Amino acid sequence: MPPKRSVPLPEYAVSDEAAAYIADALMNLALQFEAVHLAQIRRYHQAIARQGAGDPAQSGPSGKRRRSESA
Repeated sequence: MPPKRSVPLPEYAVSDEAAAYIADALMNLALQFEAVHLAQIRRYHQAIARQGAGDPAQSGPSGKRRRSESA
């Protein structure tokens, strides 16, 4: 069983309605971002898939190996 984490509660509270509106707004923002940048996102995922055999943890978002591991 994983250890329980103590998550600090926010200093503010929102109503259920406000939480739903905020979640909808964030989802719409994410969908708009994805629609605009879909080609870039696909290229990135294809580049990762081409690396294939390599450990994904060994390279950063740019696809370059980390300095500590290349030495």
